[in-house]
Amino acid sequence: MAKKFYVTTAIDYVNARPHIGHAFEKVIADALIRWKKQKNVKTWFLTGTDENAQKNAQVAKEKGMPIRKFVDTNSRIFIELCKKLNISNDDFIRTTEERHTKIAKEIFKKVYEKGEIYKGAYEGWYCVGCEEFKTGKNLVNGLCPEHYKKPEWISEEAYFFKLSKYKKELTEFVKGYIVPESKRNEILSRLKNEELRDLCVSRKNLDWGIDSPVDKKYKIYVWFDALINYISGASGNWPADVHVIGKGINWFHSVIWPAILISAGYKLPKTLLVHGYLNLRGQKISKSLGNVIDPLELIEKYGADAVRYSLFRCSVFEDSDYSEEILIERNNNELANKLGNLVSRVSSLIEKNGVTKTQNPLIKKLNEKKINESMEKYEFDKALSEIFTFIDVCNQYVQDKKPWGTNDKKVLFELKESIIKIAELLWPFIPESSEKIKKCFSGSKVKKSEILFKKIEIKEEKVIKEEKIEGVMTNVSFSEWEKLDLRVAKILKAEDIEGADKLYKLSLDVGKEIGKRTICAGIKPYYSKDELKNKKIIVFANLEPRKIKGIESQGMLLAASTSDHGKVILLKSKNDVFQGEKVIFQNG
Repeated sequence: MAKKFYVTTAIDYVNARPHIGHAFEKVIADALIRWKKQKNVKTWFLTGTDENAQKNAQVAKEKGMPIRKFVDTNSRIFIELCKKLNISNDDFIRTTEERHTKIAKEIFKKVYEKGEIYKGAYEGWYCVGCEEFKTGKNLVNGLCPEHYKKPEWISEEAYFFKLSKYKKELTEFVKGYIVPESKRNEILSRLKNEELRDLCVSRKNLDWGIDSPVDKKYKIYVWFDALINYISGASGNWPADVHVIGKGINWFHSVIWPAILISAGYKLPKTLLVHGYLNLRGQKISKSLGNVIDPLELIEKYGADAVRYSLFRCSVFEDSDYSEEILIERNNNELANKLGNLVSRVSSLIEKNGVTKTQNPLIKKLNEKKINESMEKYEFDKALSEIFTFIDVCNQYVQDKKPWGTNDKKVLFELKESIIKIAELLWPFIPESSEKIKKCFSGSKVKKSEILFKKIEIKEEKVIKEEKIEGVMTNVSFSEWEKLDLRVAKILKAEDIEGADKLYKLSLDVGKEIGKRTICAGIKPYYSKDELKNKKIIVFANLEPRKIKGIESQGMLLAASTSDHGKVILLKSKNDVFQGEKVIFQNG
């Protein structure tokens, strides 16, 4: 079988529902695949779920569910996301499948028999969230910077892979492998300046995972197992042409993965496309931090193409802010006002007047070469900008030529052909809408298009205008501050919140006047539950309640962070002040 252009995404942990970051990665890979298909390239596209991770077993235990049922249930949600987001993957690999388990064992055994997996002893910090052993350099104030949790100290016998052997080969390989250059340089810098230590590739005393083929007392380390999915799901198309991954797992894919492949005698992948994170108000969106945006909910509310388009407007390589408000703005201002308006006006005019075939000088204003160059560089946001520049040209052409008054059928033909071309160029990004546009304009009789993108109404909220000078809020009147009801509260109990590594549910006593309150607070990385019990803090008592992780949070606490955000410190009250007492503002 002739090899196809083979693209993969990372496989997703199934410890929780998918978040918008998973959708972002999938649409990036999907646009690349669809664009290649338009160039008549035969393709193979793989995505899937990572089900052997320790964190999956941990969450299943917390929920009181059998692990197999837990991963089956959550894996189906990721499959549903692919379908509803119109992801054109050819296969969906699950690492609990026999086809994957078989190949993972074969590769592990092959590397072992080559003498490059050996038994030793390990002591170190292990982050369950990352499924990775950490050194002091990897931690910030003793915490994992990805999950804001203190890793576990592990000491045990283990099997190790001779990763250190491949430092020179990996350094040369990485130079032509990673995109963009900034992410390539990060790995090259680590390879140059840090010791490349052998990799622990087994875990002991676990009930969940793939049995080691060389010692039944051990499971294969999940990152050795998980990476092999790209081969077990390749369907004869290995090596991969492009791996699409997030920046948090760059090291695993640029150092550990190629080293395993070299040792096992496999060809190396060609390109590692490393994308940035999506942020919500400047903070990385992740399940661990409890600030997730559910893409399935967005698709249900606004449709797949509005979600896809809003994601493609984010930079592939840099971190980007993303929110439901950003989606609405991009839908209204670009999809509805520009593309939707053009399609509606022109289709209506053609239905009324028809067209007369002629030359199309308008199409010369489309810079298709620039679009293709951007696609080759994986700069999908820039390709879209160029397409929408041409949409603006077409809208202006309608205004200038006024075909509603002239009934000029040649002008309408030019616009019709231009819109068909726009639909083709947009197919990798918004396939459903593109196909509707092409169908509308490609027939012998054009009828007015349905409304493709409905404008989304935004509920206006009253906001206090702020002016900021050198980061300090100014021009807030004293009367505004007086509206805040700050009270002393005693923490009665701190509890974990399911699925949120950063949040505590705090039960408070706010005195006789207010009584008991519940709030959610993101202080878990900085305080234990025992440290918080009976502590007196300051809370905003008159804020409007809001739901966080399904819990009604009835206020906020006051805290300060250090300048590098490495530590959060609660602003607390003296013990001789009773709970419920007001914090008074004094003017002057």
